[in-house]
Amino acid sequence: MGHVALFLSPSSVASLLHGRSTRSSVKKHRRFCSSPVMATVSEDPIREWILTEGKASEITRISSIGGGCINYANRYDTDVGSFFVKTNREIGPSMFEGEALGLRAMYDTKSIRVPLPYKVGSLPPSGSFIIMEFVEFGRSRGDQSALGRKLAEMHKAGKSDKGFGFHVDNTIGSTPQINTWKDDWIEFFAEHRLGYQLKLARRQFDDPIILELGERLIKNMHLLFEGAVLEPCLLHGDLWSGNISSDKDGNPVILDPACYYGHNEAEFGMSWCAGFGGSFYNSYFEVMPKQPGFEKRRDLYMLYHYLNHYNLFGRGYRSSALSIIEDYLRMMKVSTV
Repeated sequence: MGHVALFLSPSSVASLLHGRSTRSSVKKHRRFCSSPVMATVSEDPIREWILTEGKASEITRISSIGGGCINYANRYDTDVGSFFVKTNREIGPSMFEGEALGLRAMYDTKSIRVPLPYKVGSLPPSGSFIIMEFVEFGRSRGDQSALGRKLAEMHKAGKSDKGFGFHVDNTIGSTPQINTWKDDWIEFFAEHRLGYQLKLARRQFDDPIILELGERLIKNMHLLFEGAVLEPCLLHGDLWSGNISSDKDGNPVILDPACYYGHNEAEFGMSWCAGFGGSFYNSYFEVMPKQPGFEKRRDLYMLYHYLNHYNLFGRGYRSSALSIIEDYLRMMKVSTV
């Protein structure tokens, strides 16, 4: 079977954006190859792109730079510079297409630094790959204040005239993330975020209790949004510490997105494992002012990610998700029995 590839030039990405609807700390190491890869271009679409569209005449080394529980990651060094390549031998190119479109959308805001995607395609006989800009990381995650400011600038610049959603469905971890456009944020978050995860938990774990209580919360959560301005902003979507770094000049870098246009506060849903401090929020709110009820909604946005972790990694996350649901129901004076 021949491979299928998507070359992500600015014009092709623009047409995709307007025309159509990884990540554990576990490291997987491979031996690196210090000499050029010997496979023919017909057997290796990654090598083929690098040696043609990538303008390289030689691949000098391929080295593993770690991977998550979903994808493998490698650095390809060439005579014209380095490329970052992720591969997955089980999932087709749609997952990486969604990532590439998100990266390009964030890149186009000209705010925070993200790796520029170059190409997505299929691997023979199965699987997929994405080739992108190689960013040389610095020694730390960078300045929290700068991260907050740059993230707010992205939210402010990245707007949508289609409402809440994204041009394609994508994934959060390996869980499908539905991004069908809706005009109403509360309806979008209820159906495509909390509702989807609750129903998935019901199917996977035979858990009718969390579904029933979660649906009671969904029916009443509009009370948490009184006075809030709900405008669609471009979100990274999965902003935890593993997806935040800095380049060698100290500028913040974010990667591995699950992008969509949503309420800006939803970006902080992974704050429980992102390490955002006071300087981060202070700088963020200087650009995007804090809205009434922000504190009341923080756990609501964390709930989506706790539910996703429940569905991805098992029952260890159930108690955290259920506790948030029950706390909200008590606050709203809705029965929990």
